[in-house]
This record gives sequence, structure tokens and C-alpha cells, in this order.
Amino acid sequence: MAAALRRCGWARNPLAIAYHDSEWGAPVHDDRVLFEFLLLEGAQAGLSWDTILAKRENYRRAFDGFDPVKVARYGAAEKARLLGDAGIVRNRAKIDAAVLNARSFLDVQRECGSFADYAWRFVDGKPLQGRRRRLSDIPASTEISDAFSKDLKRRGFKFVGSTIMYAFMQATGMVNDHTIGCFRYHR
Repeated sequence: MAAALRRCGWARNPLAIAYHDSEWGAPVHDDRVLFEFLLLEGAQAGLSWDTILAKRENYRRAFDGFDPVKVARYGAAEKARLLGDAGIVRNRAKIDAAVLNARSFLDVQRECGSFADYAWRFVDGKPLQGRRRRLSDIPASTEISDAFSKDLKRRGFKFVGSTIMYAFMQATGMVNDHTIGCFRYHR
């Protein structure tokens, strides 16, 4: 029966379909999950999301369950371990950014109470409704993702360009970009 459901056109393989049907676009207020998506979206830069989804469990293992406190403490030995881990994207700049971003993430938590409180204020605390008919109607970035990206960069984050942050906003439900015909659009 699930195969008969109308979905967003990008959900084409079993892993992407499961992600689309259960996670993508659902509002996230849990800081650990937000950190996971921040790290994964940065890792995805220049690659396909399908590649990252296929490596997601490896990322969970390699990055201590996306615990920002643990990742923030990573030094040269942990970075070398990650660079040798074939289960993740072995890109030195992305690994360095993950550690730096964990430290900046903790700074935001201290300042704002939680990363969720900080992030969700960019959309006034409620998901923006996309009303997209086709995938081609979905923008790569918006003025809001521009502002979000700019503020994160000011705070020392890396791999948080506007396009990456718009993908983060979509993934974490800050914006509902399910196409109108998708069964998840109204959920």
C-alpha cells in the first residue's frame, strides 16, 4: 500500500523513501538531532544526499552518536581516525568543520539555552509553508537561509552556506517543502 502513496519526486530509492516518509520535513526541536543534521548537511556539500544517507549509520558510529560535547573535544588523534574511516566522507576540511561546528554549537547552546531556540527564531518558531507544485519550484536558498548562514558564519561555523542551511531547514521541518501532491504535505 505504501508504494501507492504520492511522494516528492526526489524520493526514488528505498533509503530515500524511508527518510522522506518518516523524517524529512518533520519539525525537529531536539538539539542532538539538529546537530546531526548540521553535520550531515555540511558533509553533503558537493555530493548527493543519497550518498550521505547511505553513510548515515557510519557517521553515527564515527561521531559518537552526534554528541556535540564529545565531538567538540576531538583532537588530532580523533581527526586522523575519521580521515581513515572509509564509512564516512574522508574530507579533511569537512572533518575539521564538524569539530569546529560542535564547539560553536555548544557556544550557541550556552548563549540561547538551546540550539533549537536559536534556529527556530529564524522562522518565528513555526514551519514556513512552501506550497510547491513541482520540485523545480523549490528554491536552493532564500533570504531566511541567507540570514541563518550569515549568522552562523559570524559565530564561527563552517560549511553552513545558504544552500546548505536551506537544506537543513527543509530536513528539520523549519520549512515544509513537500510538494503539494505529496502525502506528507499536510502532515
